Amino acid sequence: MYAILDIETTGGAFNEEGITEIAIYKFDGQEIVDQFISLVNPEIPIQPFVVKLTGINNAMLVSAPKFFEIAKRVIEITTDCVLVAHNADFDYRILRTEFRRLGYDFSLKTLCTVELSKKLLPEQPSHSLGKLVRALGIPMADRHRASGDALATVKLFKMLLEKDVNKEIVKDFIKLKVEKGMAPKLLDIINTLPTSTGVYYIHNEKGELIYIGKSKNIKKRINQHFTGITTSSKKIQAEVYAVTYEETGSELVALLKESQEIKIHKPRYNRAQRKNIFQWALYPEMDKNGYINLKLQKADGRKKEIISFTSLLEGKNMLFRISEKYKLCQKLNGLFASKSNCFQYTIKECDGACIGKVSPQEYNIRVKEFITHSEFESQNMVIVERGRSISERCAVLIENGIYKGYAFYDLNYQITNMKILKNILTPMIHNRDTKNIIQAYLRKEKKPKLLKF
Repeated sequence: MYAILDIETTGGAFNEEGITEIAIYKFDGQEIVDQFISLVNPEIPIQPFVVKLTGINNAMLVSAPKFFEIAKRVIEITTDCVLVAHNADFDYRILRTEFRRLGYDFSLKTLCTVELSKKLLPEQPSHSLGKLVRALGIPMADRHRASGDALATVKLFKMLLEKDVNKEIVKDFIKLKVEKGMAPKLLDIINTLPTSTGVYYIHNEKGELIYIGKSKNIKKRINQHFTGITTSSKKIQAEVYAVTYEETGSELVALLKESQEIKIHKPRYNRAQRKNIFQWALYPEMDKNGYINLKLQKADGRKKEIISFTSLLEGKNMLFRISEKYKLCQKLNGLFASKSNCFQYTIKECDGACIGKVSPQEYNIRVKEFITHSEFESQNMVIVERGRSISERCAVLIENGIYKGYAFYDLNYQITNMKILKNILTPMIHNRDTKNIIQAYLRKEKKPKLLKF
């Protein structure tokens, strides 16, 4: 859990400031699960420049609770949390000072979103909260008020978690739980998981990733791991310390994330998936008579394939459909063995390329039409998918045929403004697997929502 905090103060001499407003959002990595927002009577005057900045004046705080009256609630909402703030040193110092005046030693591990954003968003010219959220298209209300700034920090932190592909934030949090001796049982872990679509990460006691998977129902899939009797299931059961997850809403994004992160982290129980999962591919080959044949062969990285498949059966089924749609010859495409014409010619569904009844030039026009339709290299588009909530959408960006990454967004201008879309994008690696996952998705979906640019 994370306690995402913002504090407004009176201003004044170092360590003599008083709190005028506090907002804390308890965040589980996916959503806000608790919150506390309150004005605070600092019992000292507010500096005039602070009144102008925040709009909070002395008269507003006369009837507000003093810090000792809210201290218990602050401890309650932050217990066993990592404290997150934009410029965390300042907020943490102010909070510790207030507790020290009460004779209480307030101590928590902290995370600063200024430092995180410098690391994960190095291309941004400014890392101040206001300029950063504007660049990322994050809506913000009540700037320089605790609740508005804290809520913007929640949205920023959620985005930074997504961009942290090395999972350093999550690993540090798990190590903190280990230090505190918080060892959950398998049933406790399952009870914290959602029934939604996403990617899940199984960690051992060192915080290391031992397995990565994706599912339309994360809770159900983890339950299968924990009740399975296979050798790999038993090994996972023996080593698991924590399960973290990222909801995606979109199954396409879950597939793309799973593929990349297995290659990056190389979890020991994902051995089979570290390799290319598309083992068969369709290649164009000119025969001695000048006809372009579509050949289904074992994938060969040295040759340029048209499309790839996870199995021979999937490839054959697709090739039958392609041959039917583009009126191609099953014999030339290796689906029908015969010394004379193919069976389709007998039933008048082939125009006889297999026996020279149609010229190579005329036949190859249809083959090239299929190849052009399947080309990925020159495409510029955004695939719009469902998000993690009703109000959210997901965008997958392909530029010049290269998969650039994905982003979650709430407002249409975030996706129609290419600069903002690229700012909020979680960058991903383009490779043969990602290309094939996207191609398979576009083949499968009847009416995918695409924005061309």
